[in-house]
Amino acid sequence: MRATARAEARHFWFRGFRWFVTPVLRQALAGATRVRILDCGCGTGANLTLLSKFGASYGFDVSPVGLGIGRSLGRRHMVRARVTAAPFASETFDVVTSFDVLYALDEEDQRAALAEMFRLTRPGGCIVINVAAMQALRGDHSVLSHEVRRYSRRSLGVLVRESGFSIERLTYTNCALVMPLLLVRTLQRWRGLAPEAGANREITVPIAPVNAVLSVALYLESVWLRLFSSPAGSSLLCLARKPVS
Repeated sequence: MRATARAEARHFWFRGFRWFVTPVLRQALAGATRVRILDCGCGTGANLTLLSKFGASYGFDVSPVGLGIGRSLGRRHMVRARVTAAPFASETFDVVTSFDVLYALDEEDQRAALAEMFRLTRPGGCIVINVAAMQALRGDHSVLSHEVRRYSRRSLGVLVRESGFSIERLTYTNCALVMPLLLVRTLQRWRGLAPEAGANREITVPIAPVNAVLSVALYLESVWLRLFSSPAGSSLLCLARKPVS
């Protein structure tokens, strides 16, 4: 959690994530006023900075370490809770988000988390989900993030629809990273995945020129994704809406 907190501001992956998510949030909230947003599994609360640009934003997480880091950085509106039992009233939020959380839950808890998100979302409101994708990309980072599974378009689509939502956008992201990641993570699996302490290097910010080049590649991909969907990528991004009735 501390390694992630150090990387969130500058690492190319986090920059790309924000570029990918921002247009989806705009689509979800088009025409909305007096917006309320909830981030389920907010970690250090870094994403609340992005979400607060769209409305009143709240978050919760099970980790006291993550919450402590967030509060030390001046982030508020965060409480400690599990994604299967959020301490908020039903149908309270215009958008409910889950960023890189579901893949760390067992089957029962992932379905319970989606059911909880459905409860929290107002009729006509949306969820925005980001998860790890493509089983072939499992590697040392999977140890660091306590990854139980990686999703395909089909598996995430089925999960979201079975929870009662109607999908409006479902695309892979980080397509620009697939080939180098496939090579690196295939080698990692071949030699055996690193223990969690050793896997921390996966979240280290690369040297400036490399970080800049990869940041540009993800920015350009984010522009392309405003019109098209990617056929592959290390993550899946989903926008889905709760029926009005």
